[in-house]
Amino acid sequence: MELSDELKTRLRQQFADAQISVQVQGTSALLGVVSSDFEGRSQVQRQQLVYSLIGDLIQTGELHAVTIQAKAPSEIDGRI
Repeated sequence: MELSDELKTRLRQQFADAQISVQVQGTSALLGVVSSDFEGRSQVQRQQLVYSLIGDLIQTGELHAVTIQAKAPSEIDGRI
């Protein structure tokens, strides 16, 4: 499975109702997630939740650099 597909699958399993955007270039990824699961959580808590889903990919080196844009629906301006 390609890295982008693997990331989308993992995010979709955790955040079923989310808008998800995944861009991968080599071993770097930009992950955009808009989910009601983020309501009331700090940015650090949101990123920790996402990192918990992909930590094994980072440890193996399959994924090296990750940028996470994690927002609640009330915070978006139409873009992720």
